[in-house]
Amino acid sequence: MRFEFSTAGRIVFGPGTLGELHGAFREQGARRLLIVHGANAQRANPLLEIASEAGIVCLRYSVPCEPTTDIVMEGVRLARESECDGVIGFGGGSVIDAAKAIAGLAANPGDLIDYLEIIGRGLPLTKPALPWIAIPTTAGAGTEVTRNAVIISPENRVKVSLRSPLLLPRLAIVDPELTRDLPPAITAATGLDALTQLIEPYVCTRANPMTDGLCVEGMHRAARSLLRAFENGAADGAAREEMALASLFGGLALANAGLGAVHGFAAPIGGMFPQAPHGAVCAALLPNVMRVNVRALRERDPGSAALHRYDQVARILTGSDKATADDGVEWVANLCAALHIPTLGSHGITATDIPLLVHNASRASSMKPNPIVLDSGELAGILHVAI
Repeated sequence: MRFEFSTAGRIVFGPGTLGELHGAFREQGARRLLIVHGANAQRANPLLEIASEAGIVCLRYSVPCEPTTDIVMEGVRLARESECDGVIGFGGGSVIDAAKAIAGLAANPGDLIDYLEIIGRGLPLTKPALPWIAIPTTAGAGTEVTRNAVIISPENRVKVSLRSPLLLPRLAIVDPELTRDLPPAITAATGLDALTQLIEPYVCTRANPMTDGLCVEGMHRAARSLLRAFENGAADGAAREEMALASLFGGLALANAGLGAVHGFAAPIGGMFPQAPHGAVCAALLPNVMRVNVRALRERDPGSAALHRYDQVARILTGSDKATADDGVEWVANLCAALHIPTLGSHGITATDIPLLVHNASRASSMKPNPIVLDSGELAGILHVAI
């Protein structure tokens, strides 16, 4: 047995922990920060007030959508020209991915394309990123504790990663109170992304004892809290806290174990259909991927440990010690229905897109740890059902 475990330099979790930025600013010693936030700039006002009280000069940079190569490079230009000595990512997964990439590239020479996998030169970052702090405002992506930033290349119609251990933040502050005002649709999509990122690392080929514990604990919390957060998230602080923790655990697990076919599809879908939110795509795919994986394992590898793990997933989700993998698939499908998850077709994906999506997904890095290799027919079948 051999595995590694890497994460942010420090993680602070709990309601009200945003206020601990005062001490973090003193420790970091930054005087000029680039604040990367989402489309709603007002959400970042409490952060800016804390920075102002600490005597720190802040520059704003808005990332209104999933980060593209141009969005990232514009942020890098701003950070370099303004001589920023630190970065804060304050927002959902897209914002934090953008902040992560900007912090890394601002401290390294060259252009983004020099370091991107697949479409770029794939060079390694050689210098540590600018000191940066990740503050998620959604509960789903877990990217505050991962070492890759997912970026869209519009000209290539693909999503690719900037990947390096040097991209891990100095500090991740996970304050569940920041998720209280999320609308139900975003709560549903991001919450199912979090659940996916607990199930896939648990059944994947790179699972290890450390990530197993995180996945099991996270699944218990998501199973009892996601629907509550969706139905009454503004008032149910306990559900918001549980989902924030589930998201964090999912990020820790995927960064140190891997994912599977859901995310293998999500990357090429996001590249070809950037209007399709990542969490909603994962949610639409999850029950179908689980169903096909279980069937393929039974047919071609009935002795696989992954089948036992799918049974365990079902017992955690349903709360029944007699549940089987099929019960787990049904539970997830029913949850998706209760959360009003839209089909892939609602994002403009049609049957004519399936061959290219299957081709691209079969080469995606996230597909490699899937518990069994799925053939093109099985992959196409997943998409047909999800559309």
